[in-house]
Amino acid sequence: MAEIISVANQKGGVGKTTTTVNLAYALAMLDQDILVVDFDPQGNASSGLGVVPGDRDITVYEAIAGEAPIEKAIRQTSMETLDVCPAAHDLAGAEVELVPVDGRELVLKKALAPLKEMYDFIFIDCPPSLGLLTVNALTASDSVVVPIQCEYYAMEGLAYFMDTVKKINMATNPALKLDGGIITMYDARINLANQVKEEVSKHYAERVYKSPIPRNVRLAEAPSYGQTIFEYDPGCRGAVAYHDLAIEFLVRRGADPKIYEGSKPYVIPAAPDYDMGG
Repeated sequence: MAEIISVANQKGGVGKTTTTVNLAYALAMLDQDILVVDFDPQGNASSGLGVVPGDRDITVYEAIAGEAPIEKAIRQTSMETLDVCPAAHDLAGAEVELVPVDGRELVLKKALAPLKEMYDFIFIDCPPSLGLLTVNALTASDSVVVPIQCEYYAMEGLAYFMDTVKKINMATNPALKLDGGIITMYDARINLANQVKEEVSKHYAERVYKSPIPRNVRLAEAPSYGQTIFEYDPGCRGAVAYHDLAIEFLVRRGADPKIYEGSKPYVIPAAPDYDMGG
């Protein structure tokens, strides 16, 4: 059964979608079967994985609206073991359309139920808010990962989000747990970044992943080409960081770290088999 993980933070611009697509791709490279559910009306996770649905394509909106089974919305990405359930802008209307629906906070959970035996992990890229879409994502999830940008308001935002997780525990999903925080846009040369990293680690201890994601221009450039960092520049610092994060993610779940010793965030091509003739 797949573990369903929401990647969420009510604050925008913290590297949420970047983390979703690159962590998912890194795990797929490590032989995991992964599904990314783009639950943000902006559709950035979809385009970042090279999938832009057309006007007549089925998306996650049709799935939660009951107009089509979610299996019809799934698209394969450039990586064989990584699929995406894309979003389109009409998902924004779901926030209003779901209000009068009985059990409105459960529609995504019900939609995802048939997929749990098809994947190892299902990641939900949440919108940067605490509206009905995010409540649906957290209600459907087993755990939540919180990207934390190294800036002044990071601790305050994380505290608010932790409070939201507790409310979801009490109201709709008592099994939801905080998997951990991921430090993003980290620059060791900046004092504030080091202070935030230290404070977050002090307050949340082992819940904070030990693999911070550096501030890296290649990570910012990759989405404009509809690519993950592993397709765009697999040798850069950002790719190495997400590769290390994926290994830490699996080790937390019981994987033997020795399996991944010496693994790299890219595949080294085999030497050409030249025909030297007789």
